[in-house]
Amino acid sequence: MSPSRRTFIKSVSAIGGAVGLSGLPTLAFAQNERDNAKAPQAAPAKTERAPAPLDILILGGTGFTGPEQVEYATARGHHVTLFNRNKTRPDFFKGRVDQLIGDLNGDVSALKGKSFDVVIDNPTTLPNWVRNAASALAGHTKHYMFISTMSVYPDNSHPGMDESDGLTPMPAGLDPYAVSPEDARRQYGALKTESEKEVQRKYPGINTIIRPGLIVGPLDKSDRFTYWPARIDKGGEVMAPGNPTDPVQIIDSRDLAEWMIRMAEGRVFGTYNACGPSTQLSMIEMLAGIKAVTSAGAEFTWVPADFLKANGINGWRHMPVWLPPEGSTAGFTRRSNAKALAKGLTFRPLAVTAKDTLDWHKTRPPEEQKTLDDGAIAGIPAAKEAAVLALWHAKQKNGS
Repeated sequence: MSPSRRTFIKSVSAIGGAVGLSGLPTLAFAQNERDNAKAPQAAPAKTERAPAPLDILILGGTGFTGPEQVEYATARGHHVTLFNRNKTRPDFFKGRVDQLIGDLNGDVSALKGKSFDVVIDNPTTLPNWVRNAASALAGHTKHYMFISTMSVYPDNSHPGMDESDGLTPMPAGLDPYAVSPEDARRQYGALKTESEKEVQRKYPGINTIIRPGLIVGPLDKSDRFTYWPARIDKGGEVMAPGNPTDPVQIIDSRDLAEWMIRMAEGRVFGTYNACGPSTQLSMIEMLAGIKAVTSAGAEFTWVPADFLKANGINGWRHMPVWLPPEGSTAGFTRRSNAKALAKGLTFRPLAVTAKDTLDWHKTRPPEEQKTLDDGAIAGIPAAKEAAVLALWHAKQKNGS
């Protein structure tokens, strides 16, 4: 059973005291009660069948968001076909979905002569992948859904910016259809922009472009959110970045996946920012919400952004999810999701996302867990965290 509003606020107030705050931030936890307060042990509601079954093709489907799309789509009664190289979690859904083997960057012959109600394109990074798939799929689907990214926006300086904001252009002289691997890494946002344009050319009037923010939850190997549940579960003094009220945005992969399937059922076209939650989330709300599903007794020490920078600690890379809410990144974690909310995007409680992510992390192979502990992909190694905390405490003690 979910805790009462009074019980929830009292419990969070206790957390606030544990992290050295005299009171809650201005963004009160009560504002986010709908997102955060539901007990993670609550049984999930039974998935209802869709009004009419769809024949859905998912490009990819076995990575991060794809499996959640498959689970929800099949639970809703849809027929699902996967097209991929069958290398990431091979035969993951064997016997439950149809499998077509091919490569968006090469052989797409397995798609020839087939038609689908909906195509969901998860993995595309390069516009020639869209073009290759379209050689078989254009004219053979009623709806093409493309997962893009917030990285298509070059300007992140203003909070509340929406889908009408300008997009990242390709650098002059660089052919988006013939880029080197190095250029592909450097020009991620520009190439996603070109991919969006290719989708619009190949599937005019029947496309949906989704621009997610930071996608989190079980199966996420990027460690960009997983770092926090894993670190907080270890207990002790935890370095927290910036100010407690600094804004953050995350979306659970299951919320994204389920919303996309519902959008497919409703044949909803257009372009949408997919970031969450429904109301602004602060860093202290996120960290305290994560702490609430652990029992290790972590305590947060807030270290200002300028001190972190001076000591080689960067937002997003070493302190995942967070970026300084000023200057060029002032709006990065405050993008408008109003358009998506109006089309039914919903969010499960933070407690559910945190607990499920932590539970999944504990099942990962030891080498993956070590990668997170070492901060190889995201996060900060324990020794570096302790060193910076020691410097911060010394600075506080000396009053300098």
